[in-house]
Amino acid sequence: MKASLFITCIADLMYADVGKSVVRVLERNGVDLDFPEGQTCCGQPAFSSGYYKEAAIVAKKVIEVFEKSERVVMPSGSCAAMIHHGYPTLFDNDPKWKKRAEEFVAKTYEFSQFIVDVLGVENVGAAFAKKVTYHSSCHMTRLLGVEEQPKVLLRNVKGIDFIELPFAFDCCGFGGTFSMKMKDISAEIVDEKVDHIIATGAEVLAGSDLTCLMNISGRLSRRGSRIKVMHLAQVLDQGGGKNAF
Repeated sequence: MKASLFITCIADLMYADVGKSVVRVLERNGVDLDFPEGQTCCGQPAFSSGYYKEAAIVAKKVIEVFEKSERVVMPSGSCAAMIHHGYPTLFDNDPKWKKRAEEFVAKTYEFSQFIVDVLGVENVGAAFAKKVTYHSSCHMTRLLGVEEQPKVLLRNVKGIDFIELPFAFDCCGFGGTFSMKMKDISAEIVDEKVDHIIATGAEVLAGSDLTCLMNISGRLSRRGSRIKVMHLAQVLDQGGGKNAF
């Protein structure tokens, strides 16, 4: 199966190892992956701030870059949700671009969604003998509707001790610019999230959105916790190659 990787800004600029894990996991499971050059931000920061004209310019660029791709996979439920819900609305008054946006939406998937729903794979051959809990990010679950796929993949990792996170669907407090504009409220929200994570006794917190993980990781560090924060792809990459905890 052929697919194109949409790496996303955060993975590209701050978490390159996540991108490498995504590539290794997909290739080990039979995906012929390519990386279209010229890809850029999905436009969510502009869209969420009300700059719809600017977001539309970015969206057009993204659609053009991936026009020839058969399928598009990204390690971010938030970016995938932006594409699925934001792109069509940006072009409500432009039938030509709305059609192109809808065609792009139809072939675009979040990482775990692609593995489980498109590849039909629930066990990627990973091995990770650690206690792991999982944070369900807001955009991925509420907007994209992807809830169980990451957990299915985690439960099938050899040796893993998967622990359900209490109040897993509560926000981590990041919310893009919310964490900067409302930093005191954001800090209280992430503190509550960290309380629940620590209470599980997990050694590792996994998640599917790097912005959430960045926020939670920072708070765990400030609280002196040794819990390791990993993207889902990094966990699924364990035991399948040279990667190690």
